[in-house]
Amino acid sequence: MRNHLIDLAVALAVLGLTVAGEPPDAGRPWFWPIAVAVMVAAVLLRRRFPLPAMLVSVGVALATPPLWATSVTLYTVASLRGLRWPTAVAVLAEIGLMVSFSRPSSLSDWKTFGLALGMMVVVPALAGLWMHQRAALLDALRDRAEQAERERDLLGERAVTAERRRIAREMHDVVAHRVSIVALQAGALTVRAKDDETAQLAEVIRESSSAALNELRDILRVLRDDGPEPRSLPDPSLHGVRQLADDLAAAGAQVRATLPDPMPDVPDPVGRAAYRVVQEALTNAAKHAPGTTIDVRLSASDEDLVVEVANPLADSAGLPGAGYGVIGMRERVTLTGGTLRAGPDGAGSYRVRAAFPLRAEESC
Repeated sequence: MRNHLIDLAVALAVLGLTVAGEPPDAGRPWFWPIAVAVMVAAVLLRRRFPLPAMLVSVGVALATPPLWATSVTLYTVASLRGLRWPTAVAVLAEIGLMVSFSRPSSLSDWKTFGLALGMMVVVPALAGLWMHQRAALLDALRDRAEQAERERDLLGERAVTAERRRIAREMHDVVAHRVSIVALQAGALTVRAKDDETAQLAEVIRESSSAALNELRDILRVLRDDGPEPRSLPDPSLHGVRQLADDLAAAGAQVRATLPDPMPDVPDPVGRAAYRVVQEALTNAAKHAPGTTIDVRLSASDEDLVVEVANPLADSAGLPGAGYGVIGMRERVTLTGGTLRAGPDGAGSYRVRAAFPLRAEESC
């Protein structure tokens, strides 16, 4: 669009300068407007057909000057073609045109011819060549910048791949090894247990550690990004919350779950986030307040879904934590447009409360 406006402005300028001059041939008044129209058309079409537009303007100028259109088209040929034969042809045609008009014979004629040659040929040609070189330089710099960006992205991908494989090695050598030992020891305890309760708890530990080991193998395949595609795990949802409570209760914890039956239908992102909040909150309660009763509550309305997990504050510190659980829960809840509160509730309990809006699109 910008180039079209420039072409129109240049064509109007050429038209104005040409019309401002006197018609060169009073005996053919019909030829003058035709010649002007052809010159203006050549200026308008010079980007699409640079050399033909130049030669047409030269041909018209041979019959009726002035030479404004030829200088403009010469500049365009030089700027688009650079140091190539079309530019040489255009320069020679312009010089021949000027020689046919001037035919210098004296020193003063040659001076006038040289000045006109510089203004009408040298300046447009050099300006066009400079623009061509400038455009070529900008293209080269742009290509170099794009190449540098591609190389930077490639280096970043290689660094990420190397880091993922390093993490996979560490997880395989440390975490997977220790989980395997837990599964083996739990299996041995199941066989050697002297009472049914101990055997049942050992079996729960064995099944949980075996499931964790299988999921860990899938994660390692993803991190390594090689080998066959890992089996796809089902997306967690609200329907898995009851199983979370049952699994923790089977492991010996005291869990009291107040859940709707049937579970409400919520968007998949909300269901996944709510499941992860309950999972993390139950894990934290079991680690930091062992032996206490854990309350799990879930309620839903047309407006929102509320998840609460609470447990009495323990006297002992329990197992140490990494400190990232609450951060991860808050990030998941925030991504769905919800809010999360986690901490002592002032009534002697530690409470995690997550609220998920179910009509976010209507409130916008």
